Amino acid sequence: MKVIISGGGTGGHIFPAIAIADALKELVPGIDILFVGAIGRMEMEKVPAAGYPIKGLWISGLQRSLSLKNLMFPIKLIHSTITARKIIKQFKPNVVVGVGGYASGPTLRAAAGMGIPTVLQEQNSYPGITNKLLASKADFICVAYPGMEKFFPKEKLILTGNPVRKEIASFTHSKEEAVRHFNLDPNKPIVLSVGGSLGALTLNKSIAAGIEDFEKAGIQVIWQTGKSYAETAIEAVKQQDTKGIIPMPFINKMELAYTASDVVISRAGAIAISELCVRKMPCILVPSPNVAEDHQTHNAMSLVSSEAAIMVTDASASSNLVETAIRLSTDKTLQAKLSANITKLGFSNAANEIAQIVINCANTKNILKP
Repeated sequence: MKVIISGGGTGGHIFPAIAIADALKELVPGIDILFVGAIGRMEMEKVPAAGYPIKGLWISGLQRSLSLKNLMFPIKLIHSTITARKIIKQFKPNVVVGVGGYASGPTLRAAAGMGIPTVLQEQNSYPGITNKLLASKADFICVAYPGMEKFFPKEKLILTGNPVRKEIASFTHSKEEAVRHFNLDPNKPIVLSVGGSLGALTLNKSIAAGIEDFEKAGIQVIWQTGKSYAETAIEAVKQQDTKGIIPMPFINKMELAYTASDVVISRAGAIAISELCVRKMPCILVPSPNVAEDHQTHNAMSLVSSEAAIMVTDASASSNLVETAIRLSTDKTLQAKLSANITKLGFSNAANEIAQIVINCANTKNILKP
């Protein structure tokens, strides 16, 4: 069996794609999986690091503001669609999976036009434009939230939840081991702050401004900054001369970070929320305002309405976020309530369910058209 998985741009697209690939490998020994991403985006690094081959397309998104870059978009789209057809003809997949992101558009359009079954995986409660455009051509659409028939054909929808990386879903480390990994004090509360794989400026500035407050409250912080803010964060910690704040550009052992932490501050990306649900983490969500259709606020509100998370708006984070984090870190009753409620929203077996749908789709008759 041969499968192409296409998409990326951020960890929110890449990590689910890798989780689906890992599940496919377990279910179908000897399966041949090829990724198709966008040249210059982070999938071109993360996918090979996970052990899978990847080919790149010359594609990028439309700028939401007026920009000369948009003049190149039609040329890039045509070029990428032609390249995608060549990749598909050469690889001859039984099925093509799209996880959202720039590359998935031309790849899935090409596959559908060549008669190959396609599966979409939509992570958010408000779908991206790429998946909306591809929905009519897809055979199945795997979604993480109920009520998605507002956006997609109802007969194609399957509620699976979002795939969560295996090492995060099935962790084996003790809290003591995880705390020791970060060289922190097991007797003090630990807050994990993550702004997604690329970092989040609002979260970073709020944490930097609150270093002294965390220190006075006796609270430690594991702080994923993203590459662009790493040096600034390290310098801020040095100036405060504190050992309880651990800044790092990217956390490779996120399973240990979750295990070590009592509270998580996070953007409200779909995969981040899925991981928080599976790991039963008391959390404070700060939706990014810089995403299409404000979908992170929709994601966050789906938890807040179930009393499964606290939300702080991006605009109020500078004044409220650190105070809210300190308050939650010292309130074990509220932590237990949030943990119990968020647990009800998790899908621990999503990767396997989606992988099985992909396999079933691949086993249907498909003919590679010229």
